[in-house]
Amino acid sequence: MELINTQVQEYSEKYSSPEDDLLKEIAEYTYANHPQSQMLSGHVQGRLLHGLSAMMSPKRILEVGTFMGYSALCLAAGLSPEGLLYTLELREEDAARAQSYFNKSLLKDKIILQVGDALKMIPELHEEWDLVFIDADKVNYINYYELVLPKLRTGGVILADNVLFHGEIFKKPMDGKNAKAIQAFNDHVIADKRVETVLITVRDGLSLIRKK
Repeated sequence: MELINTQVQEYSEKYSSPEDDLLKEIAEYTYANHPQSQMLSGHVQGRLLHGLSAMMSPKRILEVGTFMGYSALCLAAGLSPEGLLYTLELREEDAARAQSYFNKSLLKDKIILQVGDALKMIPELHEEWDLVFIDADKVNYINYYELVLPKLRTGGVILADNVLFHGEIFKKPMDGKNAKAIQAFNDHVIADKRVETVLITVRDGLSLIRKK
């Protein structure tokens, strides 16, 4: 399902601040070489992540799901001077590629990449989070959310990606496990009295969840 009209997407990109050279390099490599290139945040969502982070000037960001490192660089650009971003990736090959890009960035000393199972790593990170970006395996979205919410400061924000899951959540009946997991996550969040949320129809859907 085409969620965003191509003409609207192109117009949005035209009137969004441009990617820097490193982000362009990541995008070009990913679209040309990675079999799951659709997972990349891309230009418009990347600028949104950057803008949200810059407005918050967070001291601590957690990203669950590094992929090629594009979104981590966008988020890290808004860190406060003493800020750090932790990013967690299960796949060693993707993590290595992302680290190679981080090493080229002026932000490299602000980004800490850890490889392994996020469900095990998150409890070991003894930080208070200002901003969290969840963009990993969909079946564990609720688990990630419940792990990070107690460590999120009051007024802190969780961003959850792919909450429209390529339009599969609109299928009747809904048959894919990932779509079902995303629907369950969306239902979970909207019923959670600890937060307030808005689902933004950018790219594949992005939920902005603020802790009360």
